[in-house]
This record gives sequence, C-alpha cells and structure tokens, in this order.
Amino acid sequence: MASAFTLQFICVCVLFTVVVTWAKPPHIIFIVADDLGWNDVGWHNPSMVTPTLSRLARQGVILDSAYVQPICTPSRASFLTGYFPIRLGLQFIPTNITVLPEALKTRGYQTHMVGKWHLGFCNWKYTPTGRGFDSFFGYLYGSSDYYLHSASADFRPEFKATTWLTSGPLSLLSSSVRVSSVLNKKAYDFRFNQSVYTEGLGKYATELFTERAVTIIERHDKRRPLFLYLAFKSPHGPLQVPQRYENLCRHVRSKSRKLYCGMVACLDEAVGNITRTLKQAGMMKNLLLIFTTDNGGAVYAGGNNLPLRGAKTTLWEGGTRGPAFVYSPTLLDKRGYTHTGLFHAVDWFPTILHVAGLPPVRGLDGVNQWNMISKGHFSGRFEFPYNIDDEESNGALRFGDWKLIVGRAGIFNRWYPVKGEHANRTDYDRDHSTHNSTYMLFNVKDDPEERNDRYQWEPGVASAMLGRLEEWRKVMVPPQNPTPHPRADPDLYGGTWSPGWC
Repeated sequence: MASAFTLQFICVCVLFTVVVTWAKPPHIIFIVADDLGWNDVGWHNPSMVTPTLSRLARQGVILDSAYVQPICTPSRASFLTGYFPIRLGLQFIPTNITVLPEALKTRGYQTHMVGKWHLGFCNWKYTPTGRGFDSFFGYLYGSSDYYLHSASADFRPEFKATTWLTSGPLSLLSSSVRVSSVLNKKAYDFRFNQSVYTEGLGKYATELFTERAVTIIERHDKRRPLFLYLAFKSPHGPLQVPQRYENLCRHVRSKSRKLYCGMVACLDEAVGNITRTLKQAGMMKNLLLIFTTDNGGAVYAGGNNLPLRGAKTTLWEGGTRGPAFVYSPTLLDKRGYTHTGLFHAVDWFPTILHVAGLPPVRGLDGVNQWNMISKGHFSGRFEFPYNIDDEESNGALRFGDWKLIVGRAGIFNRWYPVKGEHANRTDYDRDHSTHNSTYMLFNVKDDPEERNDRYQWEPGVASAMLGRLEEWRKVMVPPQNPTPHPRADPDLYGGTWSPGWC
C-alpha cells in the first residue's frame, strides 16, 4: 500500500499549466454563501428551496469535492490569496501578498465588493478599498444583525481607577493606576467605501446587498471586464428572514431550520435577480459565475451537513466539504456534469487569474484547475492540509483518497442533525465530552461519512502522511492572536466598528 501511495504522488506531480489569453477577459462574479452546509442546497436536498442555484449548478459544473476551511475568515483568505491560511497567520492579509482584485486590476478589471469582508480592519490599508476594490458595500466584521447591522466583538478598554491606601501612616493617600479587561461590546458595522452607511438601517441585509450588486452591474462600463466579489452573510446567524421567505419553507417542522431554509431561499432569489440583470445587460455571453460556501453548516443554527460527519469549526468532512459550482453559458467546453476531483479554496485564485488571461504566480498553494472545470480533465490537486493548529494540538491532511486526522477533530463529532432536524446549542456543547482517537485515517472516496477508521490497518499510508503533515507544519506561520486593543473601542468612533487602532 505504501508503494501505491508513493506512485500516486509521482503521477499527480507530472502536471503542466498552459496560459491562455482570452480575446476579451470575461466578467467574473464570485459569490460566497456563509455557513451553507452540504445538505442545504437543492441538488443535494430537494426539500431546500433553491431553484435558481440548482438550475445554474446543473447547467454548469458541480464541484463535488470542493473543500474550504472549517471557519470563514481562513476560507476568505484562501479565496483571495491562493495561500493556505497556515502561511498567513491571519487577523488581516499582509500587504506584501497580492490579493485577487489587485491582480485583476492589472488586466483592466473594474473591481467591486459587496457583503461580508471579515479579513481585518484595524487599519484602512487592510480593508477592501485598501486591497484593490474600487468600491465596498457591506460589513467589515462578521456577525452583524441583518436589520440593525450591529455586531458584537471583544476589545480591551483602559481606564483610570483610584485605589485608597486604607492602612498605616499613608491611609489618606491614593494612587492612580491603569486598569484593563477584555469586554464585549455591540456596535454598528455597515460601510459604503470608507463612510458609515446608515440608510440601510432596518432593511434586510441580503436584499441590500442584492440591490447594490444589481446597481453595479447596471452601471458597469461594458467595455471593461467586471469582477464582483459578492460575499453574502446568509445563512449565517442570527436566524432572521422576511416572513415571505419563511413561508416558502412551511414543510420544515423545526423553527430554526425553517428560518434557515427561508434565508437560503432569499439567497437563491438574490442570485436569480443578479443573473437576470446580467442577462439584461448583455453580460452573460462572456461570464464566469462562481458559487461556493465558506465552511460547513452550523448545525446548532439550522444548518445540515448530512450525510457528512461533523459541522462548522471541525476538521470532519461536514466542516470542510461544501457545495460549489461554476456556471458559464460560453466558457465551459463541457457543461451539465458533476466533477468529483479534489478542489480547494486556494485553487480559485490561480484559476481565476488564468481565465482572466494573467500569467501564473509562482509559489502559490493554489493550482490552476481550469482544465478540470471546463473540460472535465483530472484534478491538478492531490493534497491539502485541512488545517494545522498547534494551540489545539490538532491537524488534518488529505492525500489522494486518504485523510489523516491528528488530535481532536472538533467539538462536534457525530452525524447530526437527525432526520433533517437541527441540533440545538445544548446538543452541540455536549459534544465537548466526545473524544476521538489521537490518530485516525479514512479513505474518503470509499468512506465519505468517515465511519471506518483505518489507522491501525494501513501503517504505510499512516506513516507517510504523518511525515508529510510534519513537513507542512515546518512552513506554518505562527498565528496572530493579539490582545484586543483599547483603541478598538467603538465609542471612540461614534458607536461604529472602525479602523484606526493599528
């Protein structure tokens, strides 16, 4: 088995990239759904109300083995840089790394972002308009209320406190000391470029984002290619949706799942409005539309990843394998099929550069997968680290059909929810007491639900993958976990989350 493993490594490494320059760079619409689970789309689960997404997916190319990170910020960093998060440290994307809109602008693209950024905002240079986007409309942070557009976050305020010395000869004296503690505060988080946007207060975020995307398309100069990064917050919590969308999900019994279903239905309608506008604008003939989730579904908030194991935040397939597809009426040589080859979030960057007619960037973790997508060729990817977290003493690696997990895969280790219902927060937290083995090995092709641990039965594969995981660990950048800063206090910025504190 070990020799077969090595042979696979050699075979998949014999790859080459052909650079193609399109006669005219296509318009690129990159749509990200937030916390959308494997079983939350119509092509996996007919009970979900996604007629537009399902139609586009089935007329395009469904990526059946599309992988993302267990949580949203690392995935978004992967989308926009082509690097695994273990190389970035996160908190924000370093300015010495070129991000996707910056690269596309060299090809003449107009670049716009709508939706959720969540890639750092301590300084304006780390925000969307500082990273190559011509405009930004949305949230800098990640978990805002859909109507109030406020979000909670930690910061460390500092204040003076007077301490009285109440004993001895100095009892009448006092001293002034600096006191600090981490507090959680809620503040407003909605921006139009660098300005606070208050006109949307009380309006539903998904609809606001859609209106802005439609306006961008309608006003776009058709002589130039458009790149629109549309990062919806839906269906991430809090579970909020206009009643008319919840009514589309009357067949769902659970209240949380019904709200979640309605949020997905609203998202689907939004994509329908956007594609209709693209058609009316005459932009469909030269269009690439990408749709992906950022991580698995949060099962305690209505999401569903069945039959996959685990959920958002975990290294299980349910936390890292999600719905994704590519649609284009003209650019795909082969359409209307499902590709089972490996695809990772980091692959979008080099693939999009290729489609835009830009030369490849050396040293990326991402692989140009255009031949896989457009022609049905074999995947150019054979390996990726799911994640490596030394603070949690865990990590996971995919190599071919094999998946190695070291340490604890997460706090949600089961196949849940049951019978299409959602898990509640108590059930989710109860899994803190569930521990898996120190080492686990699965053949994901034969066992996508991760039920049959093969670690003891495949020592050659296990040994090789442990060695490879250690190689990845050597190139890992230490995570950036700075203490919340007192200057981040939103009270210093009129009650809004704002840059200016780093």
